[in-house]
Parts: sequence; C-alpha cells; structure tokens
Amino acid sequence: MMNNTSKKPFNLPPGTTITGKWHGASYTIMKELGYGANGIVYLVRDGQGYQALKMSDNNVTITSEVNVLKAFSKLQGTPLGPVLMDVDDWEYRGKKIPFYTMEYIQGPTLLSFVQGKGFSWTGVLVAQLLADLERIHQAGWVFGDLKPENLIVTGAPHRIRCIDVGGTTIQGRAIKEFTEFFDRGYWIGGSRRAEPSYDLFAVGMILINLAYPNRFPKRENGQLQQLKMAVEGTDSLRKYRGTIFGALEGTFSSAQEMREDL
Repeated sequence: MMNNTSKKPFNLPPGTTITGKWHGASYTIMKELGYGANGIVYLVRDGQGYQALKMSDNNVTITSEVNVLKAFSKLQGTPLGPVLMDVDDWEYRGKKIPFYTMEYIQGPTLLSFVQGKGFSWTGVLVAQLLADLERIHQAGWVFGDLKPENLIVTGAPHRIRCIDVGGTTIQGRAIKEFTEFFDRGYWIGGSRRAEPSYDLFAVGMILINLAYPNRFPKRENGQLQQLKMAVEGTDSLRKYRGTIFGALEGTFSSAQEMREDL
C-alpha cells in the first residue's frame, strides 16, 4: 500500500485498540499494511468489519488526504480511491494523533495480478485506469505517485482501484510524492508540475514495468532512448509501442485520448 523506505512513525502491535476522541468509534489493529514518510496504515476491525486506518504525526497530511477522498467521493461512477469512513484523533501517551479510516480494498496489486493471470490482461486494465484518470483530471487533480503498488485489482468482475492517495495533487502545483522509476523528471528531466501529462508518463512506465517486473536502473545519460529500447526489446510491448511512446513524449492531451489510442 505504501513504500517501506522510511522510518516507521509508529510501531503498534496487533490487538492495540484505537478509540476516536470525538466520535468514540473503536478499532482493533489486526496487522500493519504499510508505511511511508507521511504515515502508517493498519488493517483494523470494528463492529462492522474490516477497514484500513491511516495515522500520521502530521495533521496536514491527514487533512490533505481526507480532502482528496472526499473529492473523489463526489465523482460519478465506480469509486476511484477507498471510500472514506471516519476521521478522528486518538490520544496516545499524551499526544493527539490524527487518523482516518477507509474502505479496505482487497486484491492483488496490478503487477501481481498480471504476473498470475497473464500479460493479455494488461490492455483492459490500463484502459480502466485511464478512464479513471480522466475523471480525476477533469475534477482538477493529478494522482502523482502512480505505480503498480498503488493499484489493486478487485473482482470478479475484475476492476482496478487506486489506493494510497497521498501523492494526489491539485493541478498546477508541484507533485507532492513520486517514485523515481515512474517519474518523468527522473528519466527525461520533464517538469514535476501536477498536470495530466505527468500521470500519463507514469502510465507509460507502468506498462513498461508490467513487462519488466524487476524494473531496471537508469543508465548514465539514460533518457527517452533507453526507455524506447526497452519497449522494442520485448514482444509483449511492441503492440503498445505507439501509445507508450506518446505517453513518454507527452503528445497526448488527455487520458481519454491515450485510452482511445490504446
């Protein structure tokens, strides 16, 4: 759900009970789902079932992500991110820790799903992703930290869902979070301004990652040409070469245009 490169902000064992100060709901930690620089996510259980609970020592982080989930909930169609359930504070060892709970989306990551079911699923799932991104972009947001780890495949019927909205940014601002392999600034020196083309570059890199599950390092002076050679280097990507090149070169004006090309 989140990257695991940062020091854990909290280390709470299973069985810990978290009770909201304002709403009074109680949640029992079942296990840790992941953590990153901006917080930690636990699988929790309350009287209704399982949820995912994110807490952070940074109130701005929680507020920002809650606002994103609220904005996503207003969009028509299948929910893009997890459904927001509760927002509260937990008093722990004399500190007030903000948290929110959300729908627990179960299923394999996009990469795991494709590895298990076959590369033939790639086209339909990426087309779904681009349809979702079109709705996000039309609402004035950019997902930002797009990568297979942040994409879960539910089903059946199989459906791609976005999780970990921590990188979602209002268009026009600087991207808040990114992962180097999927970042156009890392590969081609492009802008990290939050705009649709930033997400579309990442979709192109997701397609590459699905064919190269272990990814690959950037060579010295490795830029667009290295990525194009990777696409040409495997049969599974050649049929998508035009779409991927367009995403990497920034030629698509919208996610819908890229979806139609795909």
